[in-house]
Amino acid sequence: MITLYTWTTPNGRKASVMLEEIGAEYAVKPVNIGQDEQFDPAFLALSPNNKIPAIVDPDGEGGERVVFETGAILTYLAEKSGRFLAPSGRQRDEGLEWLFWSSSSLSPMLGQWSYFVLRAPEKVPAAIERFTTEAVRLFGVLEKRLAAEPYLAGEYSIADIATFTWVKAVGAKLREHASDLGETPSIDRWAREIEARPAVQRGMAVPKV
Repeated sequence: MITLYTWTTPNGRKASVMLEEIGAEYAVKPVNIGQDEQFDPAFLALSPNNKIPAIVDPDGEGGERVVFETGAILTYLAEKSGRFLAPSGRQRDEGLEWLFWSSSSLSPMLGQWSYFVLRAPEKVPAAIERFTTEAVRLFGVLEKRLAAEPYLAGEYSIADIATFTWVKAVGAKLREHASDLGETPSIDRWAREIEARPAVQRGMAVPKV
């Protein structure tokens, strides 16, 4: 049985949604980042960058496997299950392209936007402007893609899972604070379809704390 080390964040929920989608049996180990449990030596041995989530799979190829970083976890689980990432060809390339776009651009940018706009004790105008402008630009990239395709890689994939959790967490707040965001009908359609999936609903409720 896979063990998932996670917390109630968009990144953490990427892994739990995927585990639910593939029907994997897994146990949940909450790592309360509000109490700095991610710095515990036992967790650092699994995730040296002190970030959740991480998984331990005792039945990995060649023996026990420990995987950290959400993009790596999603890819590992997709390849293990044979689901939500094409095995080859253009669709696989597009799935990985949009997964990496989400992991390297969208997720960190929305994380910075959330901190400087919503949580920072001191408001820094330059940071607010910088991260708002880039968040709006990235939503524009996403809207254009989803106007052309129903899902990021054509069919529902790990790229959509990686992107959805952040759009769900931040999208409504971004719209409140970014007057130039504009309408995003394709994102809205895509988000509704993903949110309606039973596995997504279950995964978004993990961990129960």
